[in-house]
Amino acid sequence: MPAPDSKKYRPETNLVHAGTLRSQFNEMSEAIFLTQGYIYESAEACEARFAGKIPGYVYSRYSNPTMSMFEQRMAALEGAEAARSTATGMAAVTTALMGLVKAGDHVVAAKALFGSCRWVIEDWLGRFGVTSTLVDGKDLQAWKQAVRPNTKAFFMETPTNPTLEVYDIQAVADIAHNAGAQFVVDNVFATPLYQSPLTLGADCVVYSATKHIDGQGRVLGGVILASEKFIMDHIHQVIRQTGPSLSPFNAWVLLKGLETLSVRVQRQTENAAAVSAALDQHKKLTRLIYPGRSDHPQADIIAKQMRAGSNLVSFEIKGGKEGAFRFLNGLKLIGITNNLGDSKSLITHPTTTTHQRLTPEQRAELGIGDGLVRLSCGLEHADDIVEDLLTALDKI
Repeated sequence: MPAPDSKKYRPETNLVHAGTLRSQFNEMSEAIFLTQGYIYESAEACEARFAGKIPGYVYSRYSNPTMSMFEQRMAALEGAEAARSTATGMAAVTTALMGLVKAGDHVVAAKALFGSCRWVIEDWLGRFGVTSTLVDGKDLQAWKQAVRPNTKAFFMETPTNPTLEVYDIQAVADIAHNAGAQFVVDNVFATPLYQSPLTLGADCVVYSATKHIDGQGRVLGGVILASEKFIMDHIHQVIRQTGPSLSPFNAWVLLKGLETLSVRVQRQTENAAAVSAALDQHKKLTRLIYPGRSDHPQADIIAKQMRAGSNLVSFEIKGGKEGAFRFLNGLKLIGITNNLGDSKSLITHPTTTTHQRLTPEQRAELGIGDGLVRLSCGLEHADDIVEDLLTALDKI
């Protein structure tokens, strides 16, 4: 029973069927191929497979049937020619960037980045002679002015973590390509359902599959999506030789997560919109940010490139860190953690967690105040989420 042709179906159908490989047993659910290596029919076949002259699996560090199913399903969803899975989202970001640069090259990135992404660009790449310039992602002129003759890569996340700024992917892609650079977009907050960076001009899209794709707090994973040429020129050998590998078991869990991605994210987004409406003009808040609101600072860009607002809401609480902590400690339903995209509603205080490595001045520049919290809405009833938030706000 062959897998359906993913090109004939809409995203929700591809999330259930695309990329399925079945063994001789014709199992209904995808199989987990827990194997390190593979047997060859002959020494000649082994030689040909290692040389890439005939198709087949060689070693599960970089190719495995369960991994392939996950990669092919993600590629069908994203509209990409090819994909490669990784052990974590940060492995996807690091592999994508390191596959593009060498000593003496230069990277331009938006300043508003997840703390680990910023560390990779500023600290890790710098150890190998790669320089970087961080810019205000909203300022197209800043992107242009940051370009140098040796600029090889642009990088951004949009919407950003945790202030939910949204950047013009198409406009930045044009600047990158005019400079002869490749453009990588971290699309995790929007999910593949709400934003399609490749169709807007990005060369590569990365995800932490740990977030919405798993969506139930179980496993870690990442994925890199691009054209077949991009993957073969910049990604394949890095993964093959260095081994930031996704385990077959985790790939199987992520496949199961993809089956329900669309219904989960839709419900989570509805809940985020309800939270945004309930907290509007609340006397204990100084700021409310949600990409689904008409008063979002980049509402025009959101209307142009996003299909919905995501399940993330950020808001700033009066009283700084003390006020935020009193609020967080007053929550009963919503869990305090640094994760997001889960079926359970989760909340974090970026100043003391995901962005604690930044200096107070750097956080202030990014709009990350001591009272800012980031809420990831789950699948609970919207009224229960709202009641928990309002009750905790009353304790400030």
